[in-house]
Amino acid sequence: MAAITKIEAYFYTADVNGAGTDGLVYLGIAGREFLLAADGGGFKRGAKFSYILGKDANVLNPDYNDPRKPALDTDDLDRYPVYIRLEPEGDNPAWCLERITVTANPDSKVPHVFDNPRLVGTSGDSDRIWLYKEGGKQLFLKRYDG
Repeated sequence: MAAITKIEAYFYTADVNGAGTDGLVYLGIAGREFLLAADGGGFKRGAKFSYILGKDANVLNPDYNDPRKPALDTDDLDRYPVYIRLEPEGDNPAWCLERITVTANPDSKVPHVFDNPRLVGTSGDSDRIWLYKEGGKQLFLKRYDG
């Protein structure tokens, strides 16, 4: 049992036509949902970007997207699902995701890492996932041991 003081969500948007999105991306973890948005955000084609919540935050509206307010606990990481959710918007509503990892307390001795194993070691179209309103807007993650 430990307080979650920082969450890092690393995304790699595929480098294919139409991969980038204008939509809003949310992270659900430990019973809360957070908006992942930052200046120059990482949901453009081919972008690799880490969103940080809590300590050393780089997201917009960090006070509203802070796992310390109210305090989240590592015990809740296995009580609630960990997921990302796309809310399609704008001229580019779909999003092609090539890789994602989410780490709670990444600077601690015991970081908690979540991933989708089907995206590990991606090599082509069959290993990417498209999120959009006609095909599904959520991707669930599970603990990843490497």
